[in-house]
Amino acid sequence: MPINSENYYLKSFYILLFFILLFFIVEWLDLRDDFSIDKLRMTIQQNSITGFLVFTLLFVLGNFIQIPGLVFLAAAVITLGKTYGGIVIYSVAVISCIISFATIRFMGGNILRNLKYQWANKIFNKLDSKPITSVFILRSVFQTLPILNYGMALSGVSFRNHLIGTLLALPLPLFLYCLFFDELANYFQL
Repeated sequence: MPINSENYYLKSFYILLFFILLFFIVEWLDLRDDFSIDKLRMTIQQNSITGFLVFTLLFVLGNFIQIPGLVFLAAAVITLGKTYGGIVIYSVAVISCIISFATIRFMGGNILRNLKYQWANKIFNKLDSKPITSVFILRSVFQTLPILNYGMALSGVSFRNHLIGTLLALPLPLFLYCLFFDELANYFQL
């Protein structure tokens, strides 16, 4: 169902307001330093359950404020090793993608469908004809890139198709990154 332009601008405003508020909260609470590899490693090492929960919350927040997921991946692999770190980062990445997708979808619906450009229609036609494959390809290339989460949420792709594509696409690139960061950790004796 197309939305009217007033609704389009209102939903866009809500999303913009969300990110502005999030930015000010992060700055007010002085959380920027919590996104360093050393701080993330300490978070993981503190306690297996609370460390995982705090690490997950930081990944979700970091994803919203554009902290690269590779920072979290490196911290997990260096701290836990490539196997357990890979399992943790896969779980946390999926959770983060789900939360950011659901949050942005809640605020903005499918407002990108209001774009009346030929190139946008081509993208939406591909997305509509093969949604899981489209999500799979995008996730395989861009993993947890925040703007990808927002674009998919606002494009009208269903939560189910987004989830299936995400679950299927993330293991291979994350596995390769885990191997890479494990080799770096071994080389630099971290």
